[in-house]
Amino acid sequence: MTTVGSEPDRVVAEPSTAAADPRPGMLARVVSGRATSDSVWLLLLAGGLLLLGLVMTFSASFVQSTADTGDAFDVFGRQAFWAFLGLPVAFVATVVDYRRWRIVALPAVVLTLVAMALVLVVGEEVNGAKRWFALGPVSIQPAEIIKLTLPLWVAHVLASRWRSIDRGGVLDLLWPVAPVIVVAGALVALGPDLESAVLVMAIGGTALFVAGLPLRIVGVMGVFAGLFGWYQVASKPYRLGRLAAWLDPTAYADTYGYQTTQGFIALGSGGFFGVGLGQGRGKWLYIPNAHTDFIYAIIGEELGLLGALLVLIAFAGFAWLGIRIASRSTDVFGRLLAASVTAWLILQASINMSSVVGLLPVTGVTLPLVSFGGSSLVITMAGVGLLASVARHGRDVEARHGRDVEARHGRDVEARHGRVPVARSVEDGASLDG
Repeated sequence: MTTVGSEPDRVVAEPSTAAADPRPGMLARVVSGRATSDSVWLLLLAGGLLLLGLVMTFSASFVQSTADTGDAFDVFGRQAFWAFLGLPVAFVATVVDYRRWRIVALPAVVLTLVAMALVLVVGEEVNGAKRWFALGPVSIQPAEIIKLTLPLWVAHVLASRWRSIDRGGVLDLLWPVAPVIVVAGALVALGPDLESAVLVMAIGGTALFVAGLPLRIVGVMGVFAGLFGWYQVASKPYRLGRLAAWLDPTAYADTYGYQTTQGFIALGSGGFFGVGLGQGRGKWLYIPNAHTDFIYAIIGEELGLLGALLVLIAFAGFAWLGIRIASRSTDVFGRLLAASVTAWLILQASINMSSVVGLLPVTGVTLPLVSFGGSSLVITMAGVGLLASVARHGRDVEARHGRDVEARHGRDVEARHGRVPVARSVEDGASLDG
């Protein structure tokens, strides 16, 4: 059975000598870690994509914003607000030891699942879908929050029972993680949001696969997921229309293939260097959802093939860093968490860009850190912070482990030189004389 580590998840004891290693204060124990090259590059990439997203959100939305509200800065202002709100969230997630969040993993996933069930009943309905809680001017989508709380809880559960899983305990690997993943995916699908449901189940399934889920079980789960997906597509005429338009967009250029066709026109108009920032025509009410689902088409039109490739390279770098961080993590929880968060960000980006260029049918999945999105942007920034925290705090475990080994080695040397037996003989002699 393939495993992510050869040792069980454990906390290494600190050396007991207070003078050599004084006990840190509460704040120091919570806010710790050191910057690493992986964490720095990760945050730089995330910051670059976030800045690009702010610029392109304004460029892609000012026409629609003016038409809807008379304020060209309406969408951009909301995006800037959520980005500003997400910065302290990302900072806290980065500097706080990621293992500290294990204590809230269970209540977080339970509350999110409850919210996902409630939104189907009392949520705000938009275009026939109930996915949002409207809190005044702010809308919160529980399906976005589960992308963070689910991998956190799954990694916590698997790490807690790692001894049994490492010995081949498939039942401990699947229960109760697999049923919760299925429930989360089903609640998202009832939104209805099939694409996000597939993404949520893939995020949770990544942790199971990395933890050593046998390939035969992966195959069986894949078959059932495929059958469920086909049923969902076949039961909704608009999904069948999207599928037909994906196979031949121009044949449905006035209906289901309209968005795809307009996206192709925008991408083709951009050439290699683009028509110039703000000069694109697709956003002039030709491309639906230009600032959300299809912002990659606006990037390709205004920044050209060069700009589109740079975004693709940025996410490829994200994937490489995420895999590197997961493989370098010194505890099971960190490895599983890093792998799941990486899968979340990269799969979502891949689905979005693939749907824009025609490799997949049109979906409602946004481009992480770039597309307009309220709560989804904050949750994504929190996920990036957690990934950076795994990169920052892995060295702390190594350092503590190294000090512990050194201390034990020192005691062994003393024993070999006869110092410990002498001390024990003195203590024994004193007790006898007493």
